[in-house]
Amino acid sequence: MADKAFDGRVVVIGAGVMGSALTRAVRATKPDEIVVVEPDPARRASMAATGVSVHDELGDALTGAQVVVLAVKPPVVPEVLVQVSKDLDPGATVVSVAAGVPLAVYEKVLPGTPVVRVMPNTPILVGKGVCALAAGTAATEEHLALVEQLLAATGLVVRVAEPELDAVTAVSGSGPAYGFYLIDAMAEAGVLLGLSRELALRLAAATVEGAGALAVRSKGHPAVLRERVSSPGGTTVAAVAELDARAVRAAVVAAARAAHTRSVELGQDT
Repeated sequence: MADKAFDGRVVVIGAGVMGSALTRAVRATKPDEIVVVEPDPARRASMAATGVSVHDELGDALTGAQVVVLAVKPPVVPEVLVQVSKDLDPGATVVSVAAGVPLAVYEKVLPGTPVVRVMPNTPILVGKGVCALAAGTAATEEHLALVEQLLAATGLVVRVAEPELDAVTAVSGSGPAYGFYLIDAMAEAGVLLGLSRELALRLAAATVEGAGALAVRSKGHPAVLRERVSSPGGTTVAAVAELDARAVRAAVVAAARAAHTRSVELGQDT
């Protein structure tokens, strides 16, 4: 099926960290006809400075909208949906990045409207993020293809079933924090061993970035990649043995399980 053309405007509701990042990503694929709605004056000014058309409220901003992106905090989603329902054009696609809010919440207020839930992560700020898409009952292949086009500049875009989004949240949604945690620990080790903090941070961050890039490019199992840098009796073997002795792998799995549990709880609270 042919991709749906960009024949209308894209409206992003909310200019926080995720809303701003998504706006920049969408502009990379659709530079014209993008509008941001944000009640906070400082955020509006920041977005306006980038050349984006900014509104302080909904209403006329939704006129002609082909895609409406909800980038607001989960607790205010129901209130915003009621406002959106008053002015949403027939045939518009609604995209939500509000963590934990089920598709059923949107479809109850917007029956028959194509809705796509997206679980992004913060590295979309630099085009190295992950966005997982889950389609609502009225969203077709055409709508999913449209959203994929809009998010192409964010990094990796994958499709999942809605029940899988909690697991996605545990792995990639919260995952950058695990990476930052590791970078911080590696840098701290460098300082302990005599490096300057600035150099240690640069080394740690670049090493984690490089390892991730190599894993993606090679498509090999990470265990095999690890073995390739683990000479018998060498430094890496000694280091990995210490990680295993301290149950680091189990700790990461436990952390992801805790994130998954909390994601499920947030969905139940909506």
